[in-house]
Amino acid sequence: MATDLFYYFQSKAKESKNDGEISFLTPSETSENYRASFSPPARSSLSVGVELILLHSSSSSPTMPHYWKFWSSPFLHAFLSSLFLVMFSATNASASIVVPSSNCYALDNTSRLVDFTDWIGYPFEYEGKDADVVLRFCKDVESRSQSGYIDFGHYTSSNYFTAGPKPLDFTQKFHSGDLMNCEQTYDKMGRTSQVNILCGSCSTGSCKGTKLGCICNVIYDTNKCSVTIELAIPCTNRGPRIFKGFTVGFNPRSWEIVYNGMTQLGFEKAYNEYSFGTEQTHVSLYLTAISSLSNLVGNPTFKVNPASGLEVKLSGSIANPTTLSPSILNVNWRCETGRESPYQVDIQIPIDGYEPIEFTLTKICEYKQGREGDSMRGWATFGILSCVFAVLSVVFCCGGFIYKTRVQNQYGVYALPGMTILSACLEAVSSRPSGYSSESDSSGVFVNQATWDSSQPTQRSNDRRYGSV
Repeated sequence: MATDLFYYFQSKAKESKNDGEISFLTPSETSENYRASFSPPARSSLSVGVELILLHSSSSSPTMPHYWKFWSSPFLHAFLSSLFLVMFSATNASASIVVPSSNCYALDNTSRLVDFTDWIGYPFEYEGKDADVVLRFCKDVESRSQSGYIDFGHYTSSNYFTAGPKPLDFTQKFHSGDLMNCEQTYDKMGRTSQVNILCGSCSTGSCKGTKLGCICNVIYDTNKCSVTIELAIPCTNRGPRIFKGFTVGFNPRSWEIVYNGMTQLGFEKAYNEYSFGTEQTHVSLYLTAISSLSNLVGNPTFKVNPASGLEVKLSGSIANPTTLSPSILNVNWRCETGRESPYQVDIQIPIDGYEPIEFTLTKICEYKQGREGDSMRGWATFGILSCVFAVLSVVFCCGGFIYKTRVQNQYGVYALPGMTILSACLEAVSSRPSGYSSESDSSGVFVNQATWDSSQPTQRSNDRRYGSV
């Protein structure tokens, strides 16, 4: 839109020159010409802003000719157009390329995004001999006659809206129409239609319709199961250049963040619903691109908002990411300060010759997190102290053993340091106490002794009896 403004003001500057003299236009004429040169839905906020400036100038008093000359001078027109062009370009450069809110968009042959969301449902009619054809843009195609309506397909996905071969600019396909008398089609999906879109005028030069475009020609197949429509429309609202085939996702075969070079909804800005929890300390992103264009991908950069409170580090290599071998970008973050609102991490991936890839990751920090090596540091300290204690114990034992064998002349187990104390403790625990025995012990011994003695006389009597004559 800014480019159209620039060429418009340049053309007005050339028209105002006549034989070396400048004939100035009134602001009302300028605003009327401006409104006539741009018809909806191609108008944007920038065009409205310029129109307001011109309308403000036209509402002033007509008794100020120098004021009119100032506003209608070609130099000022060129200056304002250049200024708006720079401002508009800077605004687009800082914003990420977000997928349009509808599926009515396409990429042209130069990989630029053309959004036709404002055109959805706009009717284009073509009067035929037997029936009229009505095309509702990005919706459906119908054939209307006295016998009734025949559905020639519906528009369902942006995959059916692609750039066309020369001289066509775009092709749009409609599927799943009426099946009656078309049951033998190869896909068994009913009637279909294809819309060949030309940006500008028809190839034949004739066009009957509105200012937003018209249907140039309609061609049916032999069975009237398919129809080809040639449509001419203005295509002035072209967006930035897209790096087609580039994806970013959480898995090697997914594209939740970026698909076909465009940031998906939910990652174009910060959302609480798409945020990562405090306990998640890292995220792995998988990047893929067309192998022939993978060398255009540059090193990523990031920006944290607010700048303090969240430590972010990027690791991994994204050189030459392809579909068969995706590159991995690791985002390591740590909460240094807890806060109620989440942190916003804006990641930008430059692409040589294309608009950069930009997306936003949201991180929630409910509390302060320690560093990843803090828990391991305590175990490392414990291990070092244990090793030192073991070495000192061995040295102490060896020194004590040598001292006792050489100086105290002790040998064997008793030469080990501490064995004397250990033996005394074991003996104190396991040995019986010294002194007189108790009454139970003495009586027990006495009873046993008496019992043993009482058996002796019986044996002696028997012996005497055995040995007598």
